[in-house]
Amino acid sequence: MTDAIATALITAEDFHQTSESIVAEVGKVIVGQDDVIRKVLICIIAGGHALLEGVPGLGKTMLIRTLADVLDLKFARIQFTPDLMPADIVGTNIMEEGEDGHRSFRFEAGPVFANLVLADEINRATPKTQSALLEAMQEKTVTVANHRYQLEPPFFVLATQNPLEMEGTYPLPEAQLDRFLFKIDVLFPSASELVEIMGRTTGADMPFPQRVADGARIVAMGDLARQVPVVSHVSDYIARLVIATHPESDAASEAVRQYVRYGASPRAGQAMILGAKVNALLEGRYNVSFEDVYAVAPAALRHRILLNFEGQAEGVHPDDVITDLLARVPRETA
Repeated sequence: MTDAIATALITAEDFHQTSESIVAEVGKVIVGQDDVIRKVLICIIAGGHALLEGVPGLGKTMLIRTLADVLDLKFARIQFTPDLMPADIVGTNIMEEGEDGHRSFRFEAGPVFANLVLADEINRATPKTQSALLEAMQEKTVTVANHRYQLEPPFFVLATQNPLEMEGTYPLPEAQLDRFLFKIDVLFPSASELVEIMGRTTGADMPFPQRVADGARIVAMGDLARQVPVVSHVSDYIARLVIATHPESDAASEAVRQYVRYGASPRAGQAMILGAKVNALLEGRYNVSFEDVYAVAPAALRHRILLNFEGQAEGVHPDDVITDLLARVPRETA
Protein backbone atom coordinates (compact mmCIF):
# COMPACT_ATOMS: atom_id res chain seq x y z
CA MET A 1 0.00 0.00 0.00
CA THR A 2 2.94 2.34 0.66
CA ASP A 3 3.88 2.79 -3.02
CA ALA A 4 0.27 3.48 -3.94
CA ILE A 5 0.02 6.10 -1.20
CA ALA A 6 3.19 7.81 -2.39
CA THR A 7 1.89 8.20 -5.94
CA ALA A 8 -1.78 8.95 -5.26
CA LEU A 9 -2.68 12.50 -6.31
CA ILE A 10 -6.18 13.94 -6.37
CA THR A 11 -7.84 17.26 -7.10
CA ALA A 12 -10.34 19.20 -5.02
CA GLU A 13 -13.09 17.95 -7.33
CA ASP A 14 -11.96 14.34 -6.81
CA PHE A 15 -11.97 14.98 -3.07
CA HIS A 16 -15.53 16.30 -3.14
CA GLN A 17 -16.84 13.45 -5.30
CA THR A 18 -15.16 10.77 -3.20
CA SER A 19 -16.40 12.23 0.08
CA GLU A 20 -19.96 12.42 -1.24
CA SER A 21 -19.75 8.80 -2.37
CA ILE A 22 -18.49 7.74 1.07
CA VAL A 23 -21.32 9.54 2.85
CA ALA A 24 -23.88 8.07 0.43
CA GLU A 25 -22.66 4.48 0.96
CA VAL A 26 -22.53 4.87 4.74
CA GLY A 27 -26.04 6.32 4.59
CA LYS A 28 -27.29 3.03 3.13
CA VAL A 29 -26.65 1.45 6.54
CA ILE A 30 -26.73 4.31 9.05
CA VAL A 31 -29.97 6.25 9.35
CA GLY A 32 -29.59 9.93 10.21
CA GLN A 33 -26.55 10.88 12.29
CA ASP A 34 -25.39 13.10 9.42
CA ASP A 35 -23.28 15.30 11.68
CA VAL A 36 -21.66 12.28 13.33
CA ILE A 37 -20.79 10.72 9.96
CA ARG A 38 -19.35 14.02 8.76
CA LYS A 39 -17.23 14.54 11.87
CA VAL A 40 -15.87 10.98 11.79
CA LEU A 41 -15.05 11.39 8.10
CA ILE A 42 -13.22 14.65 8.85
CA CYS A 43 -11.15 12.86 11.49
CA ILE A 44 -10.25 10.02 9.14
CA ILE A 45 -9.28 12.32 6.27
CA ALA A 46 -7.27 14.53 8.65
CA GLY A 47 -5.41 11.45 9.88
CA GLY A 48 -6.73 11.81 13.43
CA HIS A 49 -8.62 9.73 15.95
CA ALA A 50 -12.18 10.15 17.18
CA LEU A 51 -13.94 9.44 20.46
CA LEU A 52 -17.67 8.72 20.04
CA GLU A 53 -19.85 9.07 23.12
CA GLY A 54 -23.46 7.94 23.26
CA VAL A 55 -25.85 5.55 24.96
CA PRO A 56 -25.96 1.92 23.79
CA GLY A 57 -27.83 1.02 20.62
CA LEU A 58 -27.22 4.19 18.61
CA GLY A 59 -25.12 2.48 15.93
CA LYS A 60 -21.64 3.67 16.93
CA THR A 61 -20.05 0.28 16.30
CA MET A 62 -22.06 -0.25 13.12
CA LEU A 63 -20.95 3.14 11.79
CA ILE A 64 -17.28 2.31 12.30
CA ARG A 65 -17.63 -1.16 10.74
CA THR A 66 -19.45 0.34 7.77
CA LEU A 67 -16.73 2.94 7.24
CA ALA A 68 -14.10 0.20 7.27
CA ASP A 69 -16.04 -1.64 4.54
CA VAL A 70 -16.65 1.47 2.42
CA LEU A 71 -12.99 2.50 2.67
CA ASP A 72 -11.65 -1.06 2.23
CA LEU A 73 -9.53 -0.75 5.37
CA LYS A 74 -8.14 -3.55 7.52
CA PHE A 75 -10.45 -3.50 10.53
CA ALA A 76 -9.92 -4.68 14.09
CA ARG A 77 -12.22 -4.47 17.08
CA ILE A 78 -10.96 -4.43 20.66
CA GLN A 79 -13.62 -4.92 23.32
CA PHE A 80 -12.29 -3.10 26.37
CA THR A 81 -12.97 -4.85 29.69
CA PRO A 82 -11.42 -4.49 33.16
CA ASP A 83 -9.29 -7.62 32.69
CA LEU A 84 -7.89 -6.56 29.30
CA MET A 85 -4.09 -6.32 29.37
CA PRO A 86 -1.78 -4.08 27.27
CA ALA A 87 -0.36 -7.15 25.48
CA ASP A 88 -3.90 -7.98 24.32
CA ILE A 89 -3.79 -4.74 22.34
CA VAL A 90 -0.24 -4.31 21.06
CA GLY A 91 0.87 -7.95 20.93
CA THR A 92 3.59 -9.98 22.62
CA ASN A 93 6.69 -12.06 21.99
CA ILE A 94 6.15 -15.82 21.77
CA MET A 95 8.94 -18.37 22.20
CA GLU A 96 9.14 -20.89 19.37
CA GLU A 97 11.31 -23.96 18.97
CA GLY A 98 12.61 -24.75 15.51
CA GLU A 99 13.17 -28.16 13.95
CA ASP A 100 16.81 -27.97 15.00
CA GLY A 101 15.79 -27.43 18.60
CA HIS A 102 16.85 -23.79 18.57
CA ARG A 103 14.51 -21.52 20.50
CA SER A 104 13.75 -17.96 19.46
CA PHE A 105 11.16 -15.28 20.08
CA ARG A 106 8.58 -14.35 17.46
CA PHE A 107 6.47 -11.23 17.72
CA GLU A 108 2.73 -11.93 17.55
CA ALA A 109 1.10 -8.67 16.51
CA GLY A 110 -1.98 -7.53 18.40
CA PRO A 111 -5.20 -6.10 16.95
CA VAL A 112 -3.76 -2.58 16.97
CA PHE A 113 -1.90 -3.58 13.77
CA ALA A 114 -4.79 -2.62 11.54
CA ASN A 115 -5.84 0.45 9.55
CA LEU A 116 -9.00 1.19 11.48
CA VAL A 117 -9.15 0.10 15.12
CA LEU A 118 -12.44 0.16 17.01
CA ALA A 119 -11.75 0.60 20.73
CA ASP A 120 -15.19 -0.37 21.99
CA GLU A 121 -16.19 0.99 25.42
CA ILE A 122 -12.65 2.21 25.96
CA ASN A 123 -13.41 3.55 29.44
CA ARG A 124 -14.09 0.04 30.79
CA ALA A 125 -10.40 -0.87 30.81
CA THR A 126 -7.86 0.21 33.41
CA PRO A 127 -5.69 3.28 32.77
CA LYS A 128 -2.68 0.98 32.30
CA THR A 129 -4.41 -0.77 29.42
CA GLN A 130 -5.81 2.46 28.00
CA SER A 131 -2.29 3.87 27.90
CA ALA A 132 -1.21 1.01 25.62
CA LEU A 133 -2.81 3.00 22.81
CA LEU A 134 -0.94 6.24 23.55
CA GLU A 135 2.19 5.51 21.51
CA ALA A 136 0.18 4.02 18.65
CA MET A 137 -2.14 7.03 18.49
CA GLN A 138 0.59 9.65 18.64
CA GLU A 139 3.62 8.07 16.98
CA LYS A 140 1.94 5.41 14.81
CA THR A 141 4.39 2.91 16.31
CA VAL A 142 4.33 0.14 18.94
CA THR A 143 7.25 -0.74 21.22
CA VAL A 144 7.46 -4.29 22.63
CA ALA A 145 10.56 -5.59 24.45
CA ASN A 146 12.62 -2.59 23.33
CA HIS A 147 11.78 -3.24 19.68
CA ARG A 148 9.82 -0.64 17.76
CA TYR A 149 7.27 -1.69 15.16
CA GLN A 150 5.83 0.72 12.60
CA LEU A 151 2.08 0.68 12.02
CA GLU A 152 1.04 0.55 8.38
CA PRO A 153 -0.62 3.76 7.14
CA PRO A 154 -3.34 4.82 7.26
CA PHE A 155 -4.00 4.25 10.97
CA PHE A 156 -7.02 5.48 12.91
CA VAL A 157 -8.46 4.74 16.33
CA LEU A 158 -12.21 5.24 16.65
CA ALA A 159 -13.17 4.73 20.28
CA THR A 160 -16.61 4.55 21.87
CA GLN A 161 -17.77 5.12 25.42
CA ASN A 162 -21.08 5.00 27.23
CA PRO A 163 -21.86 8.14 29.29
CA LEU A 164 -24.52 6.46 31.45
CA GLU A 165 -22.97 3.50 33.26
CA MET A 166 -20.12 4.97 35.28
CA GLU A 167 -19.84 2.03 37.68
CA GLY A 168 -16.88 -0.15 36.75
CA THR A 169 -15.41 2.40 34.36
CA TYR A 170 -12.16 4.34 34.38
CA PRO A 171 -12.12 7.93 33.06
CA LEU A 172 -9.66 8.37 30.23
CA PRO A 173 -6.44 10.13 31.29
CA GLU A 174 -6.19 13.71 30.05
CA ALA A 175 -3.10 12.82 28.01
CA GLN A 176 -5.03 10.18 26.10
CA LEU A 177 -8.12 12.36 25.63
CA ASP A 178 -5.86 14.97 24.08
CA ARG A 179 -4.76 12.46 21.43
CA PHE A 180 -8.28 12.33 19.99
CA LEU A 181 -8.74 14.90 17.26
CA PHE A 182 -12.49 15.10 17.95
CA LYS A 183 -14.92 14.00 20.61
CA ILE A 184 -18.26 13.40 18.90
CA ASP A 185 -21.59 13.20 20.72
CA VAL A 186 -23.95 10.61 19.21
CA LEU A 187 -27.51 11.75 19.86
CA PHE A 188 -30.73 9.75 20.02
CA PRO A 189 -32.59 9.55 16.67
CA SER A 190 -35.83 11.35 15.93
CA ALA A 191 -39.15 9.49 15.68
CA SER A 192 -39.01 9.36 11.87
CA GLU A 193 -35.41 8.13 11.94
CA LEU A 194 -36.32 5.49 14.50
CA VAL A 195 -39.08 4.21 12.22
CA GLU A 196 -36.58 3.98 9.35
CA ILE A 197 -34.05 2.17 11.56
CA MET A 198 -36.64 -0.41 12.59
CA GLY A 199 -37.69 -0.91 8.99
CA ARG A 200 -34.15 -1.44 7.70
CA THR A 201 -33.00 -3.75 10.47
CA THR A 202 -36.05 -6.01 10.77
CA GLY A 203 -36.73 -6.69 7.10
CA ALA A 204 -35.56 -9.54 4.89
CA ASP A 205 -33.13 -7.44 2.84
CA MET A 206 -30.24 -5.92 4.75
CA PRO A 207 -28.46 -2.94 3.14
CA PHE A 208 -24.94 -3.61 1.91
CA PRO A 209 -22.55 -0.70 1.22
CA GLN A 210 -20.10 -0.73 -1.69
CA ARG A 211 -16.40 0.08 -1.48
CA VAL A 212 -15.74 3.52 -2.95
CA ALA A 213 -12.21 4.31 -1.71
CA ASP A 214 -9.14 2.74 -0.13
CA GLY A 215 -6.33 3.63 2.21
CA ALA A 216 -4.25 5.27 -0.51
CA ARG A 217 -7.17 7.46 -1.50
CA ILE A 218 -7.80 8.55 2.09
CA VAL A 219 -4.15 9.45 2.62
CA ALA A 220 -4.14 11.42 -0.64
CA MET A 221 -7.27 13.29 0.48
CA GLY A 222 -5.54 14.11 3.75
CA ASP A 223 -2.46 15.36 1.89
CA LEU A 224 -4.65 17.62 -0.24
CA ALA A 225 -6.44 18.96 2.85
CA ARG A 226 -3.14 19.99 4.44
CA GLN A 227 -2.43 22.14 1.37
CA VAL A 228 -5.59 24.22 1.85
CA PRO A 229 -4.51 27.77 2.77
CA VAL A 230 -5.57 29.42 6.02
CA VAL A 231 -5.42 33.21 6.10
CA SER A 232 -3.68 34.80 9.07
CA HIS A 233 -6.78 36.34 10.67
CA VAL A 234 -8.47 32.90 10.83
CA SER A 235 -5.46 31.19 12.41
CA ASP A 236 -5.10 34.14 14.79
CA TYR A 237 -8.75 33.72 15.79
CA ILE A 238 -8.21 30.02 16.51
CA ALA A 239 -5.18 30.83 18.68
CA ARG A 240 -7.15 33.43 20.65
CA LEU A 241 -10.04 30.99 21.03
CA VAL A 242 -7.74 28.34 22.53
CA ILE A 243 -6.13 30.86 24.90
CA ALA A 244 -9.58 32.06 26.00
CA THR A 245 -10.38 28.56 27.32
CA HIS A 246 -7.81 29.04 30.11
CA PRO A 247 -9.26 30.61 33.27
CA GLU A 248 -6.04 32.49 34.08
CA SER A 249 -6.05 34.21 30.68
CA ASP A 250 -7.06 37.87 30.35
CA ALA A 251 -9.25 36.81 27.41
CA ALA A 252 -11.21 34.25 29.47
CA SER A 253 -14.94 34.83 29.80
CA GLU A 254 -16.76 34.82 33.11
CA ALA A 255 -18.03 31.30 32.42
CA VAL A 256 -14.47 30.05 31.86
CA ARG A 257 -13.18 31.67 35.04
CA GLN A 258 -16.06 30.26 37.07
CA TYR A 259 -16.37 26.71 35.73
CA VAL A 260 -13.12 25.68 34.00
CA ARG A 261 -10.18 24.12 35.85
CA TYR A 262 -7.87 23.79 32.86
CA GLY A 263 -8.21 24.93 29.28
CA ALA A 264 -7.47 23.35 25.92
CA SER A 265 -3.98 22.34 24.80
CA PRO A 266 -2.20 23.47 21.61
CA ARG A 267 -3.50 20.26 20.00
CA ALA A 268 -6.95 21.89 20.07
CA GLY A 269 -5.68 24.57 17.70
CA GLN A 270 -4.15 21.93 15.44
CA ALA A 271 -7.42 19.98 15.46
CA MET A 272 -9.45 23.05 14.51
CA ILE A 273 -7.07 23.98 11.70
CA LEU A 274 -7.03 20.47 10.21
CA GLY A 275 -10.76 19.96 10.75
CA ALA A 276 -11.59 23.33 9.19
CA LYS A 277 -9.43 22.54 6.13
CA VAL A 278 -11.22 19.22 5.55
CA ASN A 279 -14.61 20.82 6.20
CA ALA A 280 -13.87 23.48 3.58
CA LEU A 281 -13.08 20.82 0.98
CA LEU A 282 -16.23 18.91 1.92
CA GLU A 283 -18.13 22.13 1.17
CA GLY A 284 -16.42 22.40 -2.21
CA ARG A 285 -14.12 25.29 -1.23
CA TYR A 286 -10.33 25.55 -1.28
CA ASN A 287 -10.06 28.12 1.49
CA VAL A 288 -10.88 28.10 5.21
CA SER A 289 -13.57 30.45 6.52
CA PHE A 290 -14.73 31.28 10.04
CA GLU A 291 -17.78 29.07 9.40
CA ASP A 292 -15.47 26.07 8.98
CA VAL A 293 -13.93 26.83 12.37
CA TYR A 294 -17.37 27.13 14.00
CA ALA A 295 -18.35 23.78 12.45
CA VAL A 296 -15.50 21.85 14.08
CA ALA A 297 -14.77 23.87 17.26
CA PRO A 298 -17.13 22.01 19.65
CA ALA A 299 -15.81 18.57 18.62
CA ALA A 300 -12.20 19.78 18.90
CA LEU A 301 -12.63 21.47 22.29
CA ARG A 302 -15.22 19.60 24.38
CA HIS A 303 -12.85 16.88 25.60
CA ARG A 304 -9.98 19.31 26.14
CA ILE A 305 -11.78 21.68 28.49
CA LEU A 306 -11.68 20.30 32.04
CA LEU A 307 -14.40 21.58 34.36
CA ASN A 308 -13.73 22.36 38.01
CA PHE A 309 -15.81 21.08 40.92
CA GLU A 310 -18.28 23.94 40.69
CA GLY A 311 -18.89 23.34 37.02
CA GLN A 312 -19.45 19.61 37.57
CA ALA A 313 -21.71 20.23 40.58
CA GLU A 314 -23.90 22.66 38.63
CA GLY A 315 -24.16 20.31 35.66
CA VAL A 316 -22.34 22.59 33.25
CA HIS A 317 -21.41 20.91 29.97
CA PRO A 318 -18.22 21.88 28.13
CA ASP A 319 -20.39 22.67 25.11
CA ASP A 320 -22.06 25.43 27.13
CA VAL A 321 -18.67 27.02 27.73
CA ILE A 322 -17.69 26.58 24.07
CA THR A 323 -20.92 28.19 22.83
CA ASP A 324 -20.28 31.15 25.14
CA LEU A 325 -16.69 31.49 23.89
CA LEU A 326 -17.68 31.34 20.21
CA ALA A 327 -20.13 34.16 20.86
CA ARG A 328 -17.68 36.31 22.84
CA VAL A 329 -14.27 35.91 21.22
CA PRO A 330 -14.16 38.48 18.39
CA ARG A 331 -13.08 37.51 14.91
CA GLU A 332 -10.70 40.44 14.68
CA THR A 333 -8.46 41.92 17.34
CA ALA A 334 -9.21 45.45 18.44
